[in-house]
Amino acid sequence: MTLAIGSDHAGFELKQFVLKHLQAAGHEVRDFGTYSADSVDYPDFAHPVAAAVAAGEVPRGLLFCGSANGVCITANKHAGVRAAIAWLPELAELARQHNDANIICLPARYLTQEQGVGIADIFIATEFEGGRHQNRVSKIDG
Repeated sequence: MTLAIGSDHAGFELKQFVLKHLQAAGHEVRDFGTYSADSVDYPDFAHPVAAAVAAGEVPRGLLFCGSANGVCITANKHAGVRAAIAWLPELAELARQHNDANIICLPARYLTQEQGVGIADIFIATEFEGGRHQNRVSKIDG
């Protein structure tokens, strides 16, 4: 699967770890930055990831920041993007199954590297259930 990935400075280290894991697992990953731990503004990296997902260039994206709130709010400004915050694998799984989330946002200050990889793997592997959930998801964009 081709994925988009991005982070601010607080999420940089976890993004790099997850990026290497995803590449080793055979995924093509488009890294939209940031490329260091120097202080940056999260919208500068969340918008390009969300734009790539919204345009259909990639089916899913992953965003990282300290709390995951900033990148999630930013990503959800894009029509067609359904970004969700997950700090547990179960939350990532439900975001995919019930909400057809296409971007997962990870709170880097609250996760270990292993937890981040686990959440990313579940997000990528889980499919949308459709059915009763499709009607709800269809109402999101209005």
